[in-house]
Amino acid sequence: MKKHHPHLVFLQLFSLSLIIFTFSSCTNNSEKNITSDQRPNIVFIIGDDVGCYDLSCYGNEKIKTPNIDELAAMGMKFNNTFLTTSSCSPSRVSIITGRYPHNTGACELHSPLPANQILFPEILKKNGYYTAQAGKWHFGSTPMIHSEKDTVKLGPAVRAFDRISAIKEVNGDGGENMWIPFLKERPREKPFFMWFAAYDSHRPWGADDFKIQNRAEDVWVPEFLYNGELTRKDLVSYYNEISRLDYYIGKVEEELERQGVADNTIIVFTSDNGRPFPRSKTRVYDSGMKTPLIIKWPAKIKPGQETGALVSIIDVAPTLLNAAGIKPGKTFQGRSFTKLFDNPSQEFRNYTFSEHNWHDYEAYERQVHTKQWLYLINKRPQFDAWGPADAVVSPSMHELYEAYKNNELKNEQKDIFIKPRPEEELFNCKEDPFQFHNLALNPEYKSIKDSLSHILALWQAETGDTCPDSLTADHFDRITGKRLFEGFKWGEMPGAALRADTITAPGPF
Repeated sequence: MKKHHPHLVFLQLFSLSLIIFTFSSCTNNSEKNITSDQRPNIVFIIGDDVGCYDLSCYGNEKIKTPNIDELAAMGMKFNNTFLTTSSCSPSRVSIITGRYPHNTGACELHSPLPANQILFPEILKKNGYYTAQAGKWHFGSTPMIHSEKDTVKLGPAVRAFDRISAIKEVNGDGGENMWIPFLKERPREKPFFMWFAAYDSHRPWGADDFKIQNRAEDVWVPEFLYNGELTRKDLVSYYNEISRLDYYIGKVEEELERQGVADNTIIVFTSDNGRPFPRSKTRVYDSGMKTPLIIKWPAKIKPGQETGALVSIIDVAPTLLNAAGIKPGKTFQGRSFTKLFDNPSQEFRNYTFSEHNWHDYEAYERQVHTKQWLYLINKRPQFDAWGPADAVVSPSMHELYEAYKNNELKNEQKDIFIKPRPEEELFNCKEDPFQFHNLALNPEYKSIKDSLSHILALWQAETGDTCPDSLTADHFDRITGKRLFEGFKWGEMPGAALRADTITAPGPF
């Protein structure tokens, strides 16, 4: 049985049956522009730690993802979509609120979601949609279900859903067990929204005995990892989890077809952060922040569409609300990209913005991305960048560290060990897609760096971002990955001093 990350604290559960919760929605948005029988159903599927480059349709032909590939072939594949953070719960909270992490009040791993935040399924529910969540919860606060009779403590995100399945033993090792039952058991008189969240592909691995298996000799080893036996075995287990997720996505599509609702159902597939390996998850490079985004909507999107338009993951929430005929409202900092459905070749954003806050280790990085350039600042340059604790204790990290100590690494593999790190970095992503060559100190690129520095500072100012002196400190040893103390000791959250959770300014677009 797959176990949770060591710093997650789950109470003992007394019932393994499905728990159903009903809560009232809290939003002032009541605009209805189209009738319920015309409105599209929405199925939102989010993978856990699935890297953008680890799907066949995104270029990794070694991995078995036929159903995700088919989803892309029959819908639209977004080739330049970026997360706002490469960190589990803050990323999910950002996606579901359509807001930057420091504007949600929950920008650090496991930090509780403030009650003043509005989730887009909450608005769908208010406007007549049946809404349900099945699989990984992870909206800041940890699920705490004492028994069927006790008070449910899942945080304010419960307002967004008519039905919730947040019990690991019910959801299954990969998190997909209740997806099909929820589709079958939904009320037929309402349009529906489903948030299906897998545990795949989060460590520790649990799909090495699944019916679909990948081969270690076929894996693609990124240039920044050590190409050794341990790493290849680690990667194939990761591939197996993605293939299990892919299998259940196929089952969801089969059920929608069986019910005769596939043509008027929007299916969205994305991920919360980069792969759980060194130099990926939590990093502000593309290996951490670039995410798969596929949208299939047979009623509106022609098959086989692709777009290179720059998109932020916070744009998904207002897009889906618009698709449902609902005005998103001022709390959403993202913008709707529904125009891309009709014309995928047009441009959308000039900039996306991302941040790295506490995730096991003290951190403060900010970046701005254009279609060609990535510029970042690091306010904690004294620390190295090994990655989160689950990557630090991985076989891939062990093999990489041993090769580092033996002076066997190429320059591309040494990045995570650099200490102190540069306070500024600039990359030409068209020529350097994995960000190996920092151009920040090259005088030829000074004007580009200065321009992006100004844009990033403007975004920070307009959205109320701050860098406190007393950030949350390390909770784990940076080399061994072992916990330093029990419980949580929070520092000051970025944006807290300016009440950034109440700010709705979106910054430069």
